[in-house]
Amino acid sequence: MADPAPVLDPSVRAALEKLADIAAPPPVSLMPQTWGWAVLASIVLALAAWGLLRWHRHREANRYRVEALAELARIEQAMIHGGAPGAALIQIPSLLKRVALAAWPRPRVASLAQKPWADFVGSAEGEAALPAPLAVLLNDAEYRSAKDLAAVSADDALACARIAKRWIEAHRVSA
Repeated sequence: MADPAPVLDPSVRAALEKLADIAAPPPVSLMPQTWGWAVLASIVLALAAWGLLRWHRHREANRYRVEALAELARIEQAMIHGGAPGAALIQIPSLLKRVALAAWPRPRVASLAQKPWADFVGSAEGEAALPAPLAVLLNDAEYRSAKDLAAVSADDALACARIAKRWIEAHRVSA
């Protein structure tokens, strides 16, 4: 059986009927209440946009390095797995020339060949001269016969590739 409803005193019943729900305050606005916060938000947004723009420009300016390093990695794989490191080695000088043409003004780089070219590559890295294996390769690789290139050991070819990789990563473009 259900419990009968309790009988309330009429004065208690009158008091309960006069009660109202709790009044909740209005929600707090998340919008800044003073103009100082708006100025600060504008400054932060401007700095973020400026930083993003600088990052994008830097990334675009160095995209040629990323592409050159990817091509150099393919050349290294051909040296390791292709069986003829000399045939892959001959691609490094033209890759370095393309990198230089992407980074420096064409009139300054395009006409360089042999020793002046090797000296330029060495000076762009900040060193007085390139290590011997790459300097010799840049000097006369295109004039070597296929027989001479076939005689290049895999270790020498990979040493040239490592030096070229270091140059691509570290060269600095001077005005």
